Amino acid sequence: MTCPVCGKPTEAASRPFCSKRCADVDLARWLGGSYRIAGTESPDADAEIPDDDAQGPGASARP
Repeated sequence: MTCPVCGKPTEAASRPFCSKRCADVDLARWLGGSYRIAGTESPDADAEIPDDDAQGPGASARP
């Protein structure tokens, strides 16, 4: 098995990576948004949740 970041053979302690450095590089790519699937957002993605729904089930309604 080879490291998905640099292609070197993997080490058991860092599997599936060859080192902690490559694991950190991969994590930075995830956090930075490099690993994403291209597409369009639905218009509801940024919609706000109404206050009544935000309280959850069983919560008392405000007058």
